[in-house]
Amino acid sequence: MDDLKDIIAKNLVRLRQQAGLTQLKLAEMLNYSDKAVSKWERGESIPDLRVLIRLAEIYHIKVDDIITEQPEGVVKPKLNLGKKRLLIVLLAVGLVWFVATGIFAIVYFTPAAAKYAWMVYIVAPFATAVVLTVFSAIWGTKLTNAVSCTLLLWSIVVIFHIFFAVFAPAVDKFWLFYVVAAPFQVLIVLWFFFRKVK
Repeated sequence: MDDLKDIIAKNLVRLRQQAGLTQLKLAEMLNYSDKAVSKWERGESIPDLRVLIRLAEIYHIKVDDIITEQPEGVVKPKLNLGKKRLLIVLLAVGLVWFVATGIFAIVYFTPAAAKYAWMVYIVAPFATAVVLTVFSAIWGTKLTNAVSCTLLLWSIVVIFHIFFAVFAPAVDKFWLFYVVAAPFQVLIVLWFFFRKVK
């Protein structure tokens, strides 16, 4: 068992260094603490199977390449996912705004609703935040998750503010929306940055 720990530790150090990652960056990608990564690399513990599979995905290798002894330089990790993922996210966000523009055009040329067509662009940031939150949950780090959830929260607040201003102008306490949202913002920060990670 100690031999297996040593082999995995040696491979994890080599793969991380060849990929140009710090322990902290790798920990964020795995949603673990850098202390856990450090323990794995020192051979004090072994990552569980889910983590080994995730590491293999990150480095584009097989799990066998992590748990078996490898001659130096045989297995080289490939970390070229960033550009592809960014392109996918940008295309998804572009699609949201393309659809919003289509809906705007339809509403604008509908006489009964034309004066409210601009409101499509008030809702589009919310849809964008939903898309970003989904992709961030799949591929992101704690920071991107926090930012996307923050965008989601404040886009909802702005939608409520503007819709009440347009359709219920008698309600003049719009600042209450922001006061109610503030504790949720604090919860987002606490959840993503101060909760204990495995």
